[in-house]
Amino acid sequence: MELRDYANALKRHWFGIVLMTVLGLAVGYGWAAVQTPVYSADASGVVVVLPVEGQEIVAPGAYDSLAQSKVPTYMEMAQWRTVAEKAAADLGISASPESLIQRITLENPQGTPIIKVVASGSTPESARDLAEAWVNGLTATIDEREGTGEPGSAPITVQLAESASLPSAPSFPDQRMALAVGGVLGFGMGIAFALVRAVSDRRVRARDDVEQRLGMPVVGTLPMASEVDVDQRLLTAQQSGTKSSYAMREALRVLRTNLQFMDVDNPPRVIVVTSAVPGEGKSTVAANLAATLAANGAPVVLVDGDLRRPTVAKTVGATDSAGLTDVLAGRVRITDVIQRSAEVPHLAVVVAGTIPPNPSEVLGSVKMKAVLDDLAKHATVIVDAPPVLAVTDGAVLAHQADGALLVVSAGKTTYDLVEKARAALEKVHGRVLGVVLNRAPLTGSESSVYTYDYQPTKKSGKSRGRDRPASAAPDSAPRTQDPVLPNEAAEAPDISVDEPAQAKPAARTAPSGVRTRKARATPAVVDESEADTDDVFDALLRGATVDPPRRAQRGTKE
Repeated sequence: MELRDYANALKRHWFGIVLMTVLGLAVGYGWAAVQTPVYSADASGVVVVLPVEGQEIVAPGAYDSLAQSKVPTYMEMAQWRTVAEKAAADLGISASPESLIQRITLENPQGTPIIKVVASGSTPESARDLAEAWVNGLTATIDEREGTGEPGSAPITVQLAESASLPSAPSFPDQRMALAVGGVLGFGMGIAFALVRAVSDRRVRARDDVEQRLGMPVVGTLPMASEVDVDQRLLTAQQSGTKSSYAMREALRVLRTNLQFMDVDNPPRVIVVTSAVPGEGKSTVAANLAATLAANGAPVVLVDGDLRRPTVAKTVGATDSAGLTDVLAGRVRITDVIQRSAEVPHLAVVVAGTIPPNPSEVLGSVKMKAVLDDLAKHATVIVDAPPVLAVTDGAVLAHQADGALLVVSAGKTTYDLVEKARAALEKVHGRVLGVVLNRAPLTGSESSVYTYDYQPTKKSGKSRGRDRPASAAPDSAPRTQDPVLPNEAAEAPDISVDEPAQAKPAARTAPSGVRTRKARATPAVVDESEADTDDVFDALLRGATVDPPRRAQRGTKE
């Protein structure tokens, strides 16, 4: 993993990091709240040399040196049981000497004859009294050991220099320190949690990781769009104006361009759109890819190859009375079941039809391959196939087609599932054209969608009127007529065709000085009982601005 991956992991799991930090603060506060408070008070005693009657006066400073030499001895004596017993007797408590010694801490500032006694207690008063009583008990013990036992009988003793003051706040627990430690530990645990999740996460997230780990090209990255859901899979022209819809349209155009330039000499004409498992959006990708290809002016046929859970009819608003299975069963011909999309020009649809009991055998039949070959002669065929790992139908269709697009849901599908799906397609000699990363984040650190809000600005009515070019005047340029189905040709206005479908209409004589508009021939009603299959296909799929190249019959894959 690179540094960028670690940074993305921290951004992805920021909520967990914040939650664990807050949890650490709460634990620190709770621990401080349940502890018994301990108060500390200190009293200072100084080692002094008492003058003795009749003793010679020594040099100045000699007493200080003598007092400092006794400090180590008195520090040891301050920890005796005798001192603790005298302090307990002075306070009138029945605590054991050992427990009192544990509550005492001795300090000696360097280079001074001062002994500082720090005492702790459950209350401020008990800590203060114990510190003073300990200094007094040390003085009495010195008098007994180095003097006659009378107070002040020892030549060198310890005198109380500063009495203990009443503490205002407990010395333990330190609430601020507890909060700081809890917060740091919680933050560290959050960081560790995020990194462990990032290392162990096998879900597909970024296109760079897909190409690096799987070695498959990512031919398209489609963002999450609120306009596309289960009830409305097809992105229509009315669904525009939002950033997500604009990014979705641009991503589909990028996918269309990548497919067109994937193999310039022999571009794929039959493309299967599948996924590893259900719920990755392969039907949505198939429908919108077909609509985007058709928007370029080339005829496209969207075939519903999911004979278990067909969705194409609902997606494009077609009728599902008869379809692909009826053609394969020999009940109807392919020209009888091709429907035109009302919302997308140049897009023809073949729905699933009657659900068979053996979908895999039906899709793997020789007749299915012949149907795809016939359609591919006249249009680009997009087949919506079932998931590869769920059933074998997707792999069977991939063998029949020129290639397969593997739809992967970002943040949901794991690399293991994608590798298994690719292996399943390769076992049947299917060609994987690439991966389509679906539902990628539009913004954020993990966004793989390269899009800019570069939409044309809307002009006012007056501005549109002033800026309208002269070439846009009515009848100044030929218009491309919408495609007409064979059963709709009779309803076409102002056109009467008596010659065959491929014949050109006679030129209309125009008065002198009047421009004429080039009329385009409208396909006539085709008598399917007498016309060839190619002529029927041409009549059904006509309407493209550029005629697609005819493809020769493909050989059977081994």
